[in-house]
Amino acid sequence: MDKYGKDLFKGSAKYYSKYRPMYPSSLIRFLVEKFSLNGEQNLLDLGCGTGHLTIRFSDWCNRIVGIDTEPEMIEEAKRLHQEIRMGQIHWFNGNLEQYKVEHNEQFSLVTIAKAFHWMDRPKVLAELFDMVTDGGGVAIIDNYDPNKSLTQWQVKLNEVIEKWYGKDRRAGKTTYTHPVMSHEEVIANSKFSVETYELPPYEITWTIESILGNLYSTSYGSKRFLGNNMKLFERELREALLGICNSGEYKEKLTLSVKLGTKNG
Repeated sequence: MDKYGKDLFKGSAKYYSKYRPMYPSSLIRFLVEKFSLNGEQNLLDLGCGTGHLTIRFSDWCNRIVGIDTEPEMIEEAKRLHQEIRMGQIHWFNGNLEQYKVEHNEQFSLVTIAKAFHWMDRPKVLAELFDMVTDGGGVAIIDNYDPNKSLTQWQVKLNEVIEKWYGKDRRAGKTTYTHPVMSHEEVIANSKFSVETYELPPYEITWTIESILGNLYSTSYGSKRFLGNNMKLFERELREALLGICNSGEYKEKLTLSVKLGTKNG
């Protein structure tokens, strides 16, 4: 993540916490069953963000560690954790390399949810290999689908975003391009064995408020990129979406994939 600088998600934590869609329960069930989680294992959530996924494993793991490079994300994760008061979770602001200097632990499962593309993927897998127990693994969780057909409201949304934010997807101090090599290929080239799973489709209902909040939670949709144009942008977006569906509710079907790197004992 170094090439993007320290401000990649600056100012986005409160939006991330409130508006990012929750992962479906099918994901939790799948990982609990796949790794036989029974309350005795340790789990590491790398790139944990505000900890919404991390905390959901509290019933199934002994000790959980959440790592994120963005201080605001970790502060929000700590706040949520204190509110919920569940699980033995240690939150660490920094990267994996820094964590390993201070801690020598092993984990049955490492989750990386919608964050692997920001990382030096081969390096991260190499660092994780000796941290994962025999029979354990790394779960790369994502719903990225470049060939997904968009609904009418999503096409309009993208048009308005491009008008106000520009064609390039800004990310920190540079622009973002999706990695050429797939996550599966990166895992296959590591010491881990690769397995790929697709979970059952699920549906999200968006409102204009949650669409805006989710946009502001992203690296490319940060409010700071709009400058003084935020209110104009929001008004145009609201009018465009209400022109398509005046109920103010918008459906999206998603399919979640899990790329597993398993460590065979």
